Amino acid sequence: MLSSRLPKDLSPSPFFAELERAKADAFAECANADALPFIDMTVSSPVKAGLPVDLDDAVDEGRKAFGNWSPDAAGWKSAREAVVEYYRERGGNFTAGQIILTASTSEAYSVLFKTFCDPGDVILTPMPGYPLLDTLAQLEHLECAPYFLKLKRETASSAARSRNDKTPAGKTAKFRFVLDSDSLLAAPEHAKILLLVSPHNPTGHCVSREEWNEAVRFCEENNMILVVDEVFGDYAFSDKVSRTWQYVFGERENVILDPGMPSAIGEGIWDAGGGDFINLPENGPKCPIFWLNGLSKAVGSPQLKLGWMAFYAPRENFEEIRAALEFVEDAYLSVSAPAQALGISLLPKAAAYESKVLDRLQQNWQTLREAFPSKYCPEVLGGWYAVVRLGEDDEELTLRLLREKHVLVQPGFFFDFDEDGWVVMSLLQDPAIFKEAIQRIKQ
Repeated sequence: MLSSRLPKDLSPSPFFAELERAKADAFAECANADALPFIDMTVSSPVKAGLPVDLDDAVDEGRKAFGNWSPDAAGWKSAREAVVEYYRERGGNFTAGQIILTASTSEAYSVLFKTFCDPGDVILTPMPGYPLLDTLAQLEHLECAPYFLKLKRETASSAARSRNDKTPAGKTAKFRFVLDSDSLLAAPEHAKILLLVSPHNPTGHCVSREEWNEAVRFCEENNMILVVDEVFGDYAFSDKVSRTWQYVFGERENVILDPGMPSAIGEGIWDAGGGDFINLPENGPKCPIFWLNGLSKAVGSPQLKLGWMAFYAPRENFEEIRAALEFVEDAYLSVSAPAQALGISLLPKAAAYESKVLDRLQQNWQTLREAFPSKYCPEVLGGWYAVVRLGEDDEELTLRLLREKHVLVQPGFFFDFDEDGWVVMSLLQDPAIFKEAIQRIKQ
């Protein structure tokens, strides 16, 4: 009776059933006490972590537009221009014609899968990686095939070169995850999309220029689409971490577009017709590229259900691709008027909000790396998560930490780590609570 898109067995796995029992036991144990039943180191919502964005002013500003019904397959132009300004504040030069609004990043994936893939095609996803990607592909009758992030030991001298500074001789080597570009060569014949996640959930890896060039070259040679999930893009831990669109458009002065200007304005600016100016560098990549983001992380508000994709395509393919995306979007028109109105109001406040969250993330990351040697706690370059290798079966370890230490973490197998012993922790938790959890784990 049910669709073959769904898993054959929708019941909880034995591990997750046991985890729920352990949670229930912890709640029962603390039922008559003031203490928390356990410290939740899996928290992924800023609202639950005490970091909500102030919605009052945004609601007041946008309320008059809540009742508007002016459907546009790409989304209201005013909302898309708010996204353009979001990028401009961060050094980007997209135009409104390069923005497609969606109800979420997950929906953006669905739109891309419908636009570019046929049933049975393959999406290349990172391993370890977030399991939702497999589910989204399965729901479109697609398959996922892995490429790998590998753990790299970085010597003091190479660490110094990568930071363009000097590292004292004898300093402990760093460990970090990097893209294993050779693993891309095992891609199946029907691979259509290469998905990069930068910053990566859960390892904190960020795509370097060298890794970017390898990924683009691979897509060009294999006629593939490159998709970059950058929902954590504003949460880099170093100013040396680049957003990947900088590798395409460069770091240039912002171009202010006047609809009356001729098509020759500015490097890379192209008139798609009727003064529809698009930033498409003439000598850019030969493959289409999509960057996915949304209010879920930019202002910590997944409940508002507004995401977007910003895209680049070679000039000869741009209009065809945009028309195809809008055809799919027009079939659903899923982005609500209130979500778009709130996006217009909230995006100008995103930088201030992100700064507050980033301070907490970096404080907790400092606590974590001081607690564990670098060989067990790889460097995090950005994002909301970190991983630690504690060296025992991760299922048993997760249950033991919950039962004995009253600390909830996520087991590495949930993210397809290729070896036992990894656990994943959110860096969003309140710093004092986070520190207490780390002390309990180390005891």
